[in-house]
Amino acid sequence: METLDGYGVLVTGGGSGIGLGCARRLLAGGAASVTIAGRSKDRLQSAAAEVGDDRLHWVAADVTDEDAVRDAVAAATDNAGGRLDGVVASAGGSEHMGPLTLADVDKFRSVLDVNVVGTFLTLKHAAPVMARAGRGSFVGISSIAGAITHRYLGPYCVGKAGIDMLVKVAADELGASGIRVNSIRPGLIATELVAGITAGGPVLDDYLAQMPIARVGTVDDIAGAAAYLIGPESTWVTGQVIAVDGGQTLRRGPDYTSFAEPVFGADALRGLVGEG
Repeated sequence: METLDGYGVLVTGGGSGIGLGCARRLLAGGAASVTIAGRSKDRLQSAAAEVGDDRLHWVAADVTDEDAVRDAVAAATDNAGGRLDGVVASAGGSEHMGPLTLADVDKFRSVLDVNVVGTFLTLKHAAPVMARAGRGSFVGISSIAGAITHRYLGPYCVGKAGIDMLVKVAADELGASGIRVNSIRPGLIATELVAGITAGGPVLDDYLAQMPIARVGTVDDIAGAAAYLIGPESTWVTGQVIAVDGGQTLRRGPDYTSFAEPVFGADALRGLVGEG
């Protein structure tokens, strides 16, 4: 297998979870420099200390802040001696759970901001650096929620679907400069953000029932796909959305009713809210 020797890569959302897993995998593949970015300076410092590799750098940056993203791209480029071979845009998430008819509009917008706008800003500022070199790979991290409905996670579904279309349009535009743009759709991955699900219960049972390969995924599952898309073995792969989900997108999304109904009530989950 070809390696990532000499590569310089930026990983947003790199302080934990999938982002940090991708950073570790890229370093293991031979990358010369990996810069992780995230909002929490303390988390980034802790991650760097945990990895203990002087090829790993960090920069505090909120992906919804364009100036911060511009600076993070510049830092990653400088850390790699003036080159940027790849980006893994892993920053994302959601603060909303509940029926759409009760969704707070500011929270809805914030979910789209961190997922879609954050990925867009990272692409906007990284792509010109790669274009000047005539090569590069950008990997977005979406979700199976962008392909199959997850009831009561509406903003998250919309945000992740937006990432998948963003990378397709970008791949069409940037191919002439030798830049490949793809995304990965993780299924249920064991991270601290979903510990309440992976600990067990009806939601986990329902997830597993929809997977032909019925197990919870790991960050290494996603990191392996990211390393492939960043590296030289995928030089004719662009505009693709690769599901790494145990096959769940062959079936349906999970049922979060057991989480949502005790909070909102059965009527609210089917749109019966307000006066009537």
